[in-house]
Amino acid sequence: MIIDVHGHYTTAPAALGAWRDLQIAGLKDPSKAPRASELKISDDDIRETIENNQLKLMKERGSDLTIFSPRASFMAHHIGDFETSSTWAAICNELCYRVSQLFPDHFIPAAMLPQSPGVDPKTCIPELERCVKEYGNVGINLNPDPSGGHWTSPPLSDRQWYPIYEKMVEHDIPAMIHVSTSCNPAFHTTGSHYLNADTTAFMQCLTSDLFKDFPTLRFLIPHGGGAVPYHWGRFRGLAQELKKPLLDEHLLNNIYFDTCVYHQPGIDLLNTVIPVKNVLFASEMIGAVRGIDPTTGHYYDDTKRYIESSKILSDADRHQIYEGNARRVFPRLDAALKAKGL
Repeated sequence: MIIDVHGHYTTAPAALGAWRDLQIAGLKDPSKAPRASELKISDDDIRETIENNQLKLMKERGSDLTIFSPRASFMAHHIGDFETSSTWAAICNELCYRVSQLFPDHFIPAAMLPQSPGVDPKTCIPELERCVKEYGNVGINLNPDPSGGHWTSPPLSDRQWYPIYEKMVEHDIPAMIHVSTSCNPAFHTTGSHYLNADTTAFMQCLTSDLFKDFPTLRFLIPHGGGAVPYHWGRFRGLAQELKKPLLDEHLLNNIYFDTCVYHQPGIDLLNTVIPVKNVLFASEMIGAVRGIDPTTGHYYDDTKRYIESSKILSDADRHQIYEGNARRVFPRLDAALKAKGL
Protein backbone atom coordinates (compact mmCIF):
# COMPACT_ATOMS: atom_id res chain seq x y z
CA MET A 1 0.00 0.00 0.00
CA ILE A 2 1.17 3.50 -0.81
CA ILE A 3 0.07 6.04 1.78
CA ASP A 4 0.39 9.76 1.09
CA VAL A 5 0.61 11.51 4.46
CA HIS A 6 0.27 15.06 3.14
CA GLY A 7 -2.90 15.95 1.26
CA HIS A 8 -5.04 19.10 1.50
CA TYR A 9 -8.51 19.82 0.17
CA THR A 10 -7.23 22.46 -2.23
CA THR A 11 -10.04 21.73 -4.69
CA ALA A 12 -12.95 22.25 -2.31
CA PRO A 13 -16.16 23.55 -3.96
CA ALA A 14 -16.22 27.25 -4.73
CA ALA A 15 -19.02 27.73 -2.21
CA LEU A 16 -16.49 27.24 0.60
CA GLY A 17 -14.34 30.16 -0.55
CA ALA A 18 -17.39 32.34 -1.11
CA TRP A 19 -18.60 31.64 2.43
CA ARG A 20 -15.15 32.50 3.79
CA ASP A 21 -15.18 35.81 1.89
CA LEU A 22 -18.46 36.68 3.56
CA GLN A 23 -17.09 35.68 6.96
CA ILE A 24 -14.11 38.00 6.46
CA ALA A 25 -16.37 40.82 5.23
CA GLY A 26 -18.45 40.32 8.35
CA LEU A 27 -15.50 41.24 10.54
CA LYS A 28 -15.94 44.85 9.37
CA ASP A 29 -19.68 44.78 8.83
CA PRO A 30 -21.40 42.24 11.12
CA SER A 31 -24.54 42.47 9.00
CA LYS A 32 -22.67 40.59 6.25
CA ALA A 33 -21.48 37.78 8.51
CA PRO A 34 -22.89 34.42 7.37
CA ARG A 35 -24.08 31.60 9.60
CA ALA A 36 -22.35 28.24 9.26
CA SER A 37 -25.71 26.73 8.34
CA GLU A 38 -25.86 28.94 5.24
CA LEU A 39 -23.01 27.04 3.59
CA LYS A 40 -24.53 24.44 1.28
CA ILE A 41 -22.22 21.85 -0.23
CA SER A 42 -23.79 18.62 -1.45
CA ASP A 43 -22.24 15.16 -1.57
CA ASP A 44 -22.28 15.44 -5.35
CA ASP A 45 -20.31 18.69 -5.12
CA ILE A 46 -17.69 16.90 -3.05
CA ARG A 47 -17.61 13.87 -5.33
CA GLU A 48 -17.04 16.05 -8.38
CA THR A 49 -14.14 17.96 -6.82
CA ILE A 50 -12.43 14.80 -5.57
CA GLU A 51 -13.06 12.40 -8.47
CA ASN A 52 -11.82 14.87 -11.07
CA ASN A 53 -8.78 15.98 -9.08
CA GLN A 54 -7.10 14.19 -6.16
CA LEU A 55 -8.59 10.76 -6.76
CA LYS A 56 -7.93 10.92 -10.49
CA LEU A 57 -4.27 11.71 -9.90
CA MET A 58 -3.92 9.13 -7.14
CA LYS A 59 -5.07 6.44 -9.54
CA GLU A 60 -2.84 7.71 -12.34
CA ARG A 61 0.23 7.94 -10.11
CA GLY A 62 -0.31 4.77 -8.13
CA SER A 63 -1.04 5.89 -4.57
CA ASP A 64 -3.76 4.27 -2.50
CA LEU A 65 -4.64 6.36 0.55
CA THR A 66 -4.20 10.02 1.48
CA ILE A 67 -4.24 11.62 4.92
CA PHE A 68 -6.46 14.54 4.07
CA SER A 69 -6.68 17.88 5.86
CA PRO A 70 -8.08 21.34 5.11
CA ARG A 71 -6.20 23.55 2.68
CA ALA A 72 -3.19 24.91 4.54
CA SER A 73 -3.19 28.39 3.02
CA PHE A 74 -6.90 28.70 3.84
CA MET A 75 -6.34 28.14 7.56
CA ALA A 76 -5.30 31.82 7.80
CA HIS A 77 -5.30 31.88 11.58
CA HIS A 78 -4.32 35.54 11.59
CA ILE A 79 -7.78 36.57 10.33
CA GLY A 80 -10.32 37.62 12.95
CA ASP A 81 -10.36 36.19 16.46
CA PHE A 82 -10.74 32.78 18.04
CA GLU A 83 -14.45 32.63 17.21
CA THR A 84 -13.64 33.31 13.57
CA SER A 85 -11.09 30.50 13.50
CA SER A 86 -13.28 28.16 15.52
CA THR A 87 -16.19 28.40 13.10
CA TRP A 88 -13.92 28.16 10.07
CA ALA A 89 -11.98 25.15 11.39
CA ALA A 90 -15.19 23.29 12.22
CA ILE A 91 -16.51 23.83 8.69
CA CYS A 92 -13.28 22.78 6.98
CA ASN A 93 -12.77 19.73 9.21
CA GLU A 94 -16.30 18.55 8.57
CA LEU A 95 -15.72 18.78 4.81
CA CYS A 96 -12.61 16.61 5.02
CA TYR A 97 -14.52 14.13 7.15
CA ARG A 98 -17.25 14.00 4.50
CA VAL A 99 -14.60 13.29 1.86
CA SER A 100 -13.37 10.38 3.96
CA GLN A 101 -16.92 9.04 4.29
CA LEU A 102 -17.63 9.29 0.58
CA PHE A 103 -14.27 7.73 -0.37
CA PRO A 104 -13.33 5.59 2.66
CA ASP A 105 -10.82 3.48 0.76
CA HIS A 106 -8.82 6.48 -0.38
CA PHE A 107 -8.98 9.26 2.25
CA ILE A 108 -8.70 9.50 6.02
CA PRO A 109 -8.93 12.89 7.78
CA ALA A 110 -6.51 15.02 9.76
CA ALA A 111 -7.65 18.23 11.46
CA MET A 112 -6.76 21.88 11.37
CA LEU A 113 -6.97 23.60 14.76
CA PRO A 114 -8.83 26.86 15.50
CA GLN A 115 -5.67 28.73 16.41
CA SER A 116 -5.60 32.50 16.79
CA PRO A 117 -2.68 34.86 17.55
CA GLY A 118 -2.27 35.56 21.24
CA VAL A 119 -4.96 33.07 22.25
CA ASP A 120 -4.14 30.19 24.60
CA PRO A 121 -3.67 27.02 22.50
CA LYS A 122 -5.76 25.06 25.00
CA THR A 123 -8.82 26.68 23.35
CA CYS A 124 -8.15 24.34 20.42
CA ILE A 125 -8.71 21.21 22.48
CA PRO A 126 -12.50 20.87 22.00
CA GLU A 127 -12.12 20.83 18.20
CA LEU A 128 -9.19 18.41 18.45
CA GLU A 129 -11.25 16.09 20.67
CA ARG A 130 -14.27 16.31 18.37
CA CYS A 131 -12.25 15.46 15.29
CA VAL A 132 -10.55 12.47 16.90
CA LYS A 133 -13.61 11.05 18.65
CA GLU A 134 -16.37 11.85 16.13
CA TYR A 135 -14.54 12.00 12.81
CA GLY A 136 -11.81 9.42 13.33
CA ASN A 137 -9.02 11.87 12.56
CA VAL A 138 -5.58 10.31 12.69
CA GLY A 139 -3.53 13.49 13.14
CA ILE A 140 -3.59 17.27 13.35
CA ASN A 141 -1.91 20.18 11.63
CA LEU A 142 -0.23 22.53 14.10
CA ASN A 143 0.67 26.07 13.03
CA PRO A 144 3.73 27.38 14.93
CA ASP A 145 3.00 30.91 13.64
CA PRO A 146 -0.71 31.80 13.77
CA SER A 147 0.25 35.45 13.14
CA GLY A 148 0.84 34.71 9.46
CA GLY A 149 4.53 35.44 9.02
CA HIS A 150 5.24 37.75 11.95
CA TRP A 151 6.20 35.00 14.42
CA THR A 152 4.59 36.46 17.53
CA SER A 153 4.07 33.09 19.23
CA PRO A 154 6.65 31.50 21.55
CA PRO A 155 8.66 28.54 20.23
CA LEU A 156 7.15 25.09 20.10
CA SER A 157 9.15 24.17 23.19
CA ASP A 158 7.29 26.74 25.30
CA ARG A 159 4.92 25.43 27.94
CA GLN A 160 1.98 27.29 26.37
CA TRP A 161 1.84 24.51 23.77
CA TYR A 162 1.83 21.73 26.37
CA PRO A 163 -1.98 21.31 26.59
CA ILE A 164 -1.98 20.42 22.88
CA TYR A 165 0.91 18.00 23.36
CA GLU A 166 -0.81 16.34 26.30
CA LYS A 167 -3.84 15.64 24.12
CA MET A 168 -1.65 14.40 21.29
CA VAL A 169 -0.02 11.93 23.65
CA GLU A 170 -3.37 10.91 25.14
CA HIS A 171 -4.86 10.16 21.72
CA ASP A 172 -1.58 8.89 20.24
CA ILE A 173 -1.69 11.24 17.25
CA PRO A 174 1.14 13.15 15.56
CA ALA A 175 1.12 16.74 14.39
CA MET A 176 2.25 17.95 11.01
CA ILE A 177 3.95 21.28 11.67
CA HIS A 178 2.39 23.42 8.96
CA VAL A 179 2.03 27.20 8.74
CA SER A 180 -0.60 28.97 6.69
CA THR A 181 -0.76 32.05 4.49
CA SER A 182 1.89 34.70 5.02
CA CYS A 183 0.52 38.22 5.40
CA ASN A 184 4.09 39.53 5.70
CA PRO A 185 5.23 40.72 2.24
CA ALA A 186 8.79 39.72 3.07
CA PHE A 187 7.79 36.03 2.93
CA HIS A 188 6.17 34.39 -0.07
CA THR A 189 3.69 31.90 1.38
CA THR A 190 4.69 28.62 -0.27
CA GLY A 191 8.20 29.43 -1.50
CA SER A 192 9.53 31.06 1.64
CA HIS A 193 7.22 31.02 4.66
CA TYR A 194 6.48 27.29 4.50
CA LEU A 195 10.12 26.31 4.18
CA ASN A 196 11.24 28.84 6.78
CA ALA A 197 8.73 27.36 9.20
CA ASP A 198 9.92 23.80 8.59
CA THR A 199 13.48 24.81 9.37
CA THR A 200 12.47 27.00 12.31
CA ALA A 201 10.38 24.26 13.93
CA PHE A 202 13.28 21.83 13.73
CA MET A 203 15.65 24.33 15.31
CA GLN A 204 13.17 25.13 18.09
CA CYS A 205 13.12 21.46 18.97
CA LEU A 206 16.90 21.14 18.69
CA THR A 207 17.57 23.95 21.17
CA SER A 208 15.10 22.57 23.71
CA ASP A 209 14.52 19.44 25.76
CA LEU A 210 10.88 19.16 24.68
CA PHE A 211 11.05 15.43 24.04
CA LYS A 212 12.31 14.73 27.55
CA ASP A 213 8.96 16.05 28.76
CA PHE A 214 7.06 14.24 25.98
CA PRO A 215 9.09 11.19 24.93
CA THR A 216 6.27 9.81 22.73
CA LEU A 217 5.35 13.11 21.06
CA ARG A 218 5.68 12.97 17.27
CA PHE A 219 6.10 15.81 14.79
CA LEU A 220 6.03 15.46 11.02
CA ILE A 221 7.95 18.27 9.35
CA PRO A 222 6.71 18.61 5.76
CA HIS A 223 8.34 19.68 2.51
CA GLY A 224 11.31 17.44 3.17
CA GLY A 225 12.20 19.38 6.30
CA GLY A 226 12.96 22.71 4.67
CA ALA A 227 16.69 23.36 4.94
CA VAL A 228 17.26 20.60 7.48
CA PRO A 229 18.66 17.78 5.31
CA TYR A 230 20.78 20.15 3.24
CA HIS A 231 22.34 21.67 6.37
CA TRP A 232 22.48 18.54 8.52
CA GLY A 233 26.12 19.22 9.37
CA ARG A 234 25.24 22.69 10.64
CA PHE A 235 22.51 21.30 12.87
CA ARG A 236 24.77 18.54 14.19
CA GLY A 237 27.43 21.10 14.96
CA LEU A 238 25.02 23.46 16.69
CA ALA A 239 23.65 20.64 18.82
CA GLN A 240 27.19 19.75 19.80
CA GLU A 241 27.98 23.34 20.79
CA LEU A 242 24.78 23.45 22.86
CA LYS A 243 25.84 20.26 24.66
CA LYS A 244 22.85 18.39 23.30
CA PRO A 245 22.91 14.65 22.55
CA LEU A 246 23.60 13.43 19.04
CA LEU A 247 20.65 14.25 16.79
CA ASP A 248 19.73 10.59 16.28
CA GLU A 249 19.04 10.38 20.00
CA HIS A 250 17.95 13.96 20.63
CA LEU A 251 15.36 14.36 17.84
CA LEU A 252 14.99 11.40 15.51
CA ASN A 253 12.80 9.35 17.82
CA ASN A 254 10.21 12.11 17.60
CA ILE A 255 10.65 14.06 14.35
CA TYR A 256 9.86 12.77 10.87
CA PHE A 257 10.06 14.24 7.37
CA ASP A 258 7.89 13.85 4.29
CA THR A 259 8.86 13.54 0.63
CA CYS A 260 7.24 16.75 -0.67
CA VAL A 261 10.49 17.55 -2.48
CA TYR A 262 9.99 18.17 -6.15
CA HIS A 263 13.14 17.01 -7.90
CA GLN A 264 15.28 13.86 -7.94
CA PRO A 265 18.45 15.34 -6.39
CA GLY A 266 16.41 16.69 -3.49
CA ILE A 267 14.79 13.33 -2.77
CA ASP A 268 18.16 11.61 -3.08
CA LEU A 269 19.68 14.07 -0.59
CA LEU A 270 16.80 13.55 1.85
CA ASN A 271 17.21 9.78 1.71
CA THR A 272 20.98 9.98 1.99
CA VAL A 273 21.04 12.22 5.07
CA ILE A 274 17.88 11.27 6.97
CA PRO A 275 17.42 7.65 8.11
CA VAL A 276 14.79 5.75 6.16
CA LYS A 277 12.81 5.18 9.36
CA ASN A 278 12.20 8.92 9.56
CA VAL A 279 10.92 9.50 5.99
CA LEU A 280 7.24 9.23 5.04
CA PHE A 281 5.85 9.32 1.52
CA ALA A 282 3.88 12.45 0.60
CA SER A 283 3.12 14.59 -2.42
CA GLU A 284 0.91 17.54 -1.36
CA MET A 285 -0.41 17.18 -4.90
CA ILE A 286 -2.61 19.86 -6.36
CA GLY A 287 -0.80 22.10 -3.94
CA ALA A 288 1.90 24.74 -4.15
CA VAL A 289 3.64 23.36 -7.26
CA ARG A 290 1.19 22.07 -9.85
CA GLY A 291 3.09 22.39 -13.12
CA ILE A 292 5.07 20.05 -15.33
CA ASP A 293 8.85 19.99 -15.12
CA PRO A 294 10.09 20.74 -18.67
CA THR A 295 13.26 18.73 -18.06
CA THR A 296 11.34 15.51 -17.31
CA GLY A 297 7.90 16.01 -18.84
CA HIS A 298 6.29 14.93 -15.57
CA TYR A 299 4.51 16.84 -12.83
CA TYR A 300 6.83 18.22 -10.18
CA ASP A 301 4.60 16.87 -7.41
CA ASP A 302 4.51 13.30 -8.75
CA THR A 303 6.88 12.33 -5.95
CA LYS A 304 6.41 8.58 -6.35
CA ARG A 305 8.52 8.78 -9.50
CA TYR A 306 11.46 10.05 -7.47
CA ILE A 307 11.18 7.26 -4.92
CA GLU A 308 10.95 4.68 -7.70
CA SER A 309 13.95 6.15 -9.54
CA SER A 310 16.17 6.30 -6.46
CA LYS A 311 19.44 4.40 -6.79
CA ILE A 312 20.02 4.32 -3.03
CA LEU A 313 16.74 2.87 -1.76
CA SER A 314 16.12 -0.86 -1.52
CA ASP A 315 12.70 -2.43 -1.92
CA ALA A 316 12.55 -2.75 1.87
CA ASP A 317 13.34 0.95 2.17
CA ARG A 318 10.58 1.84 -0.27
CA HIS A 319 8.09 -0.22 1.71
CA GLN A 320 8.98 1.68 4.87
CA ILE A 321 8.65 5.05 3.13
CA TYR A 322 5.42 4.14 1.35
CA GLU A 323 3.61 2.37 4.18
CA GLY A 324 5.52 1.05 7.18
CA ASN A 325 6.57 4.39 8.62
CA ALA A 326 3.12 5.94 8.17
CA ARG A 327 1.52 3.09 10.10
CA ARG A 328 4.05 3.54 12.91
CA VAL A 329 3.86 7.35 13.11
CA PHE A 330 0.05 7.40 12.74
CA PRO A 331 -1.13 4.55 15.00
CA ARG A 332 -4.80 5.47 14.51
CA LEU A 333 -4.30 5.11 10.78
CA ASP A 334 -2.75 1.68 11.34
CA ALA A 335 -5.70 0.67 13.54
CA ALA A 336 -8.21 1.86 10.94
CA LEU A 337 -6.45 -0.13 8.21
CA LYS A 338 -6.25 -3.26 10.37
CA ALA A 339 -9.96 -2.95 11.09
CA LYS A 340 -10.47 -3.28 7.33
CA GLY A 341 -8.17 -6.29 7.15
CA LEU A 342 -5.34 -4.29 5.53
